[in-house]
Amino acid sequence: MRDWDDAYANSAHVPGSDQLPARWAERAAAYRARLKSFKPDIAYGSGERQRLDLILPDGDSKGLVVFVHGGYWMRFDKSSWTDLAEGARSHGWTVALPSYTLAPAARISDITAEIAVAIASAAAQVSGPIRLAGHSAGGHLVTRMLCDDGRLEPEVYDRIVATLSISGLHDLRPLLKTAMNQTLRMNMSEAALESAALHLPRGKSPLTTWVGGSERPEFIRQAELMANIWTGFDVPTHLVVDPGHNHFTVVDGLKDPSSAITRRLLGLV
Repeated sequence: MRDWDDAYANSAHVPGSDQLPARWAERAAAYRARLKSFKPDIAYGSGERQRLDLILPDGDSKGLVVFVHGGYWMRFDKSSWTDLAEGARSHGWTVALPSYTLAPAARISDITAEIAVAIASAAAQVSGPIRLAGHSAGGHLVTRMLCDDGRLEPEVYDRIVATLSISGLHDLRPLLKTAMNQTLRMNMSEAALESAALHLPRGKSPLTTWVGGSERPEFIRQAELMANIWTGFDVPTHLVVDPGHNHFTVVDGLKDPSSAITRRLLGLV
């Protein structure tokens, strides 16, 4: 019998991971203090956590990048990840970072709906093309925006020029066998509905699945699975297994304007 809890236990396999959340929050706060143009806590709904931050470039905006954080739909908020906007911001993009209601207060399907509203809200404030990125559970959420059940209105969806799912979860059915599902409260029907790999793509919007080469094998499998399946529907897909990175370091390159992951996100490769 496979140990599915261990398959998703990133922290247990990264030494010192218990210290990372405090470090992320401190790093993000220091970055916010240096920003010249920052619009915090813009409401996209009535819920307490239905808020997003906008990080603006120094000059004219080339368009909108939306980054959705992870945490297994149960942890964290936008405030821990502000510094990840720097790579895109330095290239002239406005970056939106939304928070969302966490499980168990919300089901995963509710969170998916919230992110669609958050993206639409940010898109109403920032003109131009849209690029989506998300990490872990956030990778799931941005990939769901590309599915055939039409979470976004056409005028928003049609502006999406690329999506980057970083260590994303695209088939949620194995999570039914984990202890975390006591909080997520998924059944098979919801797990299938929320699995992008089980949907048809809505169109041909390009998708990159990006994963660290030192991550748990399950995350590499999920990245390979999504890219493989949607390639069969003629979606331009690209799989990157980034050597040497674990589940937590794989997003660090988004802070660097010249990194491979930033260049992929912005279509500079």
